Amino acid sequence: MHRRTLLSLPGLGALAVVGLSLTACETEEPDVDDSDARRETYGDDPSQFGDLYLPEGTPRGVVVVIHGGFWRAGYDYTLGTPLAASLAEAGWAAWNLEYRRVGDPDEGGGGGTPQTFDDVAAGIDKLADLDLGLDLATAPVITLGHSAGGHLAAWAAARGRYDWPEDVTITHVVSQAGVLDLIASEDSNLGGGAAGAFLGHQPTVADEKYDPTQQLPLDVPLWCVHGTDDTIVPLTQSSTYVERATDAGATAELVEVEGGDHFVVIDAESDAWARTLEILDGIG
Repeated sequence: MHRRTLLSLPGLGALAVVGLSLTACETEEPDVDDSDARRETYGDDPSQFGDLYLPEGTPRGVVVVIHGGFWRAGYDYTLGTPLAASLAEAGWAAWNLEYRRVGDPDEGGGGGTPQTFDDVAAGIDKLADLDLGLDLATAPVITLGHSAGGHLAAWAAARGRYDWPEDVTITHVVSQAGVLDLIASEDSNLGGGAAGAFLGHQPTVADEKYDPTQQLPLDVPLWCVHGTDDTIVPLTQSSTYVERATDAGATAELVEVEGGDHFVVIDAESDAWARTLEILDGIG
């Protein structure tokens, strides 16, 4: 099934409030109260933790929020904090996941391949040990990731095919301007060669277990929400993925944000985020 949705957003110039450039190495703290979040660790490294947000009443399911930043240590979980808070307000349990990234271990690094993958797999499986107030065997378990987090969100749904445990099974994926094709990413020098730095080598067809495009068809539905004016991760990363996914018999949908840049999809006040919440409404 291949469906394309076009979302029009007027006045996108004002949406630069996220204030980030992926060529820089600074992250602004979001203006969000995270006092309701419960921090849980899934390992001994300082980056192996998640912040759990719970709604009032029984959750509709759980959404694992995976932040982006081209897998680099200069970007952290705070990028996902506004989304996690919004998800809890909408009735979801939200697990805002941190993980080791590429860079100085004292600054959130120590990641790469396979460490970052190990962390995301372990962080998701940690949900089985948490009191979420729902049955993970029957409830929706959704990965939602932005940019490099979109790559990890799609990868997580296929991790059980390869070398990683899968105690908690992903049922749906939402990729927000995700880097879904590592070979194409490196060919286009996205993030200044971020995919190669992440893998530790030039991506090739031998990297299937790390590369969502090479893992098609995915066994669960996936939505790609992507701005048409994204100059950091081009729309083709999503549109080509959806085309190949549907050709392979997978369920995938492209949601184009007309005029949207790379960050509008993680602006919790934007119409693009409202559309993402509508996607989740259709799940649980």
